[in-house]
Amino acid sequence: MTARIVVGYGALMIGTLGAIWAVLGLSLILGRAILSLTGYVLELGQAELAWFHWVLMSLWIFFMVYAEGYRGFQLRFSPRCAARALYLKRHPSVMRVVLAPLFCMGFFHATRRRKIVSYSLTAMIVTLVILVGKLDQPWRGMVDTGVVLGLGWGLVTFWLCGWHAFFGQGFDASPEMPEGM
Repeated sequence: MTARIVVGYGALMIGTLGAIWAVLGLSLILGRAILSLTGYVLELGQAELAWFHWVLMSLWIFFMVYAEGYRGFQLRFSPRCAARALYLKRHPSVMRVVLAPLFCMGFFHATRRRKIVSYSLTAMIVTLVILVGKLDQPWRGMVDTGVVLGLGWGLVTFWLCGWHAFFGQGFDASPEMPEGM
């Protein structure tokens, strides 16, 4: 169990700071990934691409924007993270506030299913990053182009969901919290 922060105005302030840290921290995580991969994408400008490279890259970009950007981020990750940031604002605890980005990603104080998915997805992403890191150009840049576009879509949808959660009306995404929390 986590230690609850003082009820009242102090809790509201701490909860608000925690929610801001959650949005900022997740934005930094996604933004850093986008920036670190952009160099490999820019190197593609120096590579000689054959027609099949362009076809494969176009298909990969379409797939990543749809699968990662739309289905992964826009429909699932972004609304859930925004809902968890809103939950954090309303129910702060020391652990949730300090580790707000990780809380919003579902690494703790989440349903069993959410934690399994969060940890499994993270392990899969780390594995793919290692494997893609071994590719030579133009393949590395082609893969990273799709990833950068998918992450960019995800970052924008996270900001939009966060805005809607905190300033809109009727935000009803589930924070996937376990019973009794």
